Amino acid sequence: METPTARTLVFEIPDWPGHLPGQHVDVRLTAPDGYSTQRSYSIASVWTGESGTVELTIQRVPDGEVSTYLTDTLAVGDAIELRGPVGGWFVWRQAQPAPVLLLAGGSGVVPLMAMIRARGVVRGKQPFRLIYSVRTPGDACYAGELARRVRDDPGLDVRYVYTRQAPDGWPEPPKRLGVATVNTYGWPPDFGPDCFVCGPTSFVETAADILVALGHQPGKIRTERFGGTS
Repeated sequence: METPTARTLVFEIPDWPGHLPGQHVDVRLTAPDGYSTQRSYSIASVWTGESGTVELTIQRVPDGEVSTYLTDTLAVGDAIELRGPVGGWFVWRQAQPAPVLLLAGGSGVVPLMAMIRARGVVRGKQPFRLIYSVRTPGDACYAGELARRVRDDPGLDVRYVYTRQAPDGWPEPPKRLGVATVNTYGWPPDFGPDCFVCGPTSFVETAADILVALGHQPGKIRTERFGGTS
């Protein structure tokens, strides 16, 4: 369990072809009566070329038939159907030399975490900055790992935005992501950063508008959004 409502699942997939940070898979569940349903989930893990292990971090959605099964019912040894990897635009490649700005809303941090992990594996020199919006401190996925990575890597910076409840002693009251935060903790547009934004639709639209308003090139802003949770 990453948080009280988010669970990381680790799958061993025979003949896995590998994936890039930012790609996702389609998960299909089929009931004994033949009813099936499918959802897409971002891959959280890094492929090193040696393993068919894939990690998915699933956020439980109230009344969600797939997410509730994956977070509450799926047991070790159970089999499900996966299709992927899917997607080739919302990905970070180590050959990209520009600094990277990551804007995450809730479980939208999952593909961005894969990018952070990939940078660590290849010892990338591109500096990364993550601005991570969550409701409360307890809703932040990978908080311990992010803290360790920031401590050990001067090229990585993480800034949290708390929208409902901030931790004790936090210098700002709870608020939504705004221009001032992105301007202060993001990269200046003249640095030409690659920007990746992932989260609920409203968050993604707001964050993308902020980046454009601050002068970032629209062609350098890549977005991925989801519905049903925040």
